[in-house]
Amino acid sequence: MTRATYVLAGTTLIGVLTSAWLYLDNRELRGEIAGKGPPASEQTASAVRPAANDPWLDAKRPAPETGPRSATITPPPSLPSGPSENRNDRRARRTAEFSAIFGRIDGETEEEYRQRVMPMITAGLTKMRNRTTDMRKVAEEKAGVTKEQSEALDKTFDKAYTEVVDYANEAITDGRLSPYKRDVGNWLEMAGGLGTMLNGVQGQIGKILQPGQVKAMYEAGFEWGEYLGANAPWERLRAPPPPPK
Repeated sequence: MTRATYVLAGTTLIGVLTSAWLYLDNRELRGEIAGKGPPASEQTASAVRPAANDPWLDAKRPAPETGPRSATITPPPSLPSGPSENRNDRRARRTAEFSAIFGRIDGETEEEYRQRVMPMITAGLTKMRNRTTDMRKVAEEKAGVTKEQSEALDKTFDKAYTEVVDYANEAITDGRLSPYKRDVGNWLEMAGGLGTMLNGVQGQIGKILQPGQVKAMYEAGFEWGEYLGANAPWERLRAPPPPPK
């Protein structure tokens, strides 16, 4: 396992927040696509396609118009186009939306915040957690990991998870990890700290598994860093403080 793998694991919490950011962006794009509808060429294809001759209906059809249509027909109303939005405008708007979702609502208690936000975090991680859990099971079978070894690993991870979540909660409390501002520098610093903590798990894994087992799991495509980052109990994160006045 490389250090880069554990730094990647440390960024998983940041990935949760980034996923929410991308969700807002994708939702906007889906709305734009839905509003456009099918191409104009498809919409008008049936109108310009000549109808088949029908001797029974042709006699009842009105004669086609040969002159200009009446000038009294009022064209349908149209709304003026809104101002175009540049990249910075979109980023500012998404920042506000992100803060509205992951920040504290005025008067919201910490428990109310958790009931509102934590299900979204769980839903966002469920797919990755299921995938990494299945990958671990397959890799352990190929490496001949015993049930006792697997349970010992879980106990080691529980201790590491407590340290990681406590570290993240401290960052939330002191404002280093805040939904109210874009602070990439602090995000990266925090990710590095989480990666260092998870990196320490490597030595513990080596005390439980044989070198050959560790190698076999790696060659099976399994990454401990990815597993640890996805399966950490991020639902135990605290609510951020109320937004600054």
